[in-house]
Amino acid sequence: MIELNGNTLTIEQLKKILINQEGVTISEESKNKVYESRSAVERIVAEKEIVYGINTGFGKLSDVMVHEEDVEDLQLNLIRSHACSVGEPFPEIVSRAMMVLRLNALLKGYSGVRPVLVELLAEFINKRIHPVIPQQGSLGASGDLAPLAHLALALIGEGKVYDDSGQIVESAKVLADKGVYPIVLNSKEGLALINGTQAMVAIGVVNYIEAEQIAYDSEWIAAMTMEGLEGIIDAFHPAVHEVRGYPQQFAVANRMREWLDGSQLITRQGEKRVQDAYSLRCIPQIHGASWQALDYVKEKLEIEINAATDNPLILDNGKLVISGGNFHGQPIAFAMDFLKIAVAELANISERRVERLVNPQLNDLPPFLSPQPGLQSGAMIMQYVAASLVSENKTLSHPASVDSIPSSANQEDHVSMGTTAARHASLIIQNTRRVLAIECICALQAAEYKGVSKLSPKLQVKWNTFREIVPSITKDRVFSENIEEVNNALNPIKRTLVTIKNV
Repeated sequence: MIELNGNTLTIEQLKKILINQEGVTISEESKNKVYESRSAVERIVAEKEIVYGINTGFGKLSDVMVHEEDVEDLQLNLIRSHACSVGEPFPEIVSRAMMVLRLNALLKGYSGVRPVLVELLAEFINKRIHPVIPQQGSLGASGDLAPLAHLALALIGEGKVYDDSGQIVESAKVLADKGVYPIVLNSKEGLALINGTQAMVAIGVVNYIEAEQIAYDSEWIAAMTMEGLEGIIDAFHPAVHEVRGYPQQFAVANRMREWLDGSQLITRQGEKRVQDAYSLRCIPQIHGASWQALDYVKEKLEIEINAATDNPLILDNGKLVISGGNFHGQPIAFAMDFLKIAVAELANISERRVERLVNPQLNDLPPFLSPQPGLQSGAMIMQYVAASLVSENKTLSHPASVDSIPSSANQEDHVSMGTTAARHASLIIQNTRRVLAIECICALQAAEYKGVSKLSPKLQVKWNTFREIVPSITKDRVFSENIEEVNNALNPIKRTLVTIKNV
């Protein structure tokens, strides 16, 4: 069980909760903070103070006062009216992440919700009741209002959830089957559930987990391509990377040397050629730059997953209640746009390596790695697919964060589009992993032609592992299935056939 306290959650802990399905507990200190924050809200209500979101309307309607007897209806109406996201639902893992992150934010004690609400969120997580949340509809400011409203619907016994078999069903049925009682929202609680960045951050965390694995896998796949092309290892000499000064570049070069240690296929300067093409020679510089972006993204995510993004914030035991803008997703919007570019570049360089593996004018391998060039096309069209995916990534890489459309009668006149950035980053990640799957298949085949026994010991292990997933190209076949099988094996969330360990 992972203890949540609102302040110390990490991506590594989230991996355990999201991938390993570990449960959560709430720290005693956090329970006390929630209780104190709630007491402040109840005092505000009792003393009839006018505070946004507690006894007023929302957005442009914030100047409309709401009577005390209508407070519950106010929160219920808020959730129902805001639950208007559209499109395909997020994967269950994203829904689970949203609940964990929303719970962690509430536990900071600045949101004014009752302890029963945070306990219900923990119960949903531990009993794996995951709301069905359509993907499209958030502007990424005033929080991820629409998607988080769908999360809140499940807590009040409305909307839909995934059952234990992954089917979409009415939430009321699943709650009844699991002995969970829905909540009747009280003052401030509806707003506290939907005013935050937890949708974009949930997608962002899942994106980061997948992108990090892609970055590691791109290195050993590139190393196997190096062997298939008898690349020059001198370009990875530590002195080259020390004088540049980027630690990520140095680390990639070091890992590449480790992957290639003991190889009988790599060459030295002047043995076959003086220098390699950039897609081989510049792997540390290019992959290293992507790692710089990944480090930036991780830093921002780990700040945001422990942030108070509610509005208004209940501060100083209720003595200070301030309407601010912590719900604005600009920091995560920038991070997701940066992630898009970083991962897209891993696909760009991978596709160029695929071209070098299949183009007979660029290597001494059989044309298109075909067992019978001419009669059989071999990997020819796999490179087409990689090129198509790379091209699509370029379109998706356009920054969402530079866009803004005013909303709520121009009260909310600048928004982040951070959730759009995160969603597009997810698509780029899926495309990039498939490009790497194609490079992997081609590198396996090139290594086979050059001699598997000549591979480095570490890459012989990889070759053997992945040959169990995708057989040798002895004749043309439907390669689509092979690409998907390797893609699944490289996916840290979906893979079932193999376990890939980072260097």
